[in-house]
Amino acid sequence: MGNNQRQYPRRAAFIIAEYTLEEGTYRDVVKNISADGLFVRTWRKFVAEESISLKFPLFQFDNIIQVFGKVVRNDHDGFAVTFDEPINGLVCKDGRLPEIVHEGDRSPRISR
Repeated sequence: MGNNQRQYPRRAAFIIAEYTLEEGTYRDVVKNISADGLFVRTWRKFVAEESISLKFPLFQFDNIIQVFGKVVRNDHDGFAVTFDEPINGLVCKDGRLPEIVHEGDRSPRISR
């Protein structure tokens, strides 16, 4: 594969993820995701090749998945992660990704 080519298609996302690195545990928004990685929108910067674990809902809000990987790039608006193993549910053979959750779809909580 050449530079900037991806093995799996990516899709835009708006998912709140909890992630843990050596520095601590944080919560930020996943901007896009593919079967083998994602981009987290944040002002925080981390060391390239640093190990990371992430937890987030993907297909249903009440079903949290956990993935492990490494930080591969920092940008002005966040950082990219590559997973140790692809997320099987996002591996697609026909080029179309399955539906994933979006924070804007959460039902508002009504308090009385």
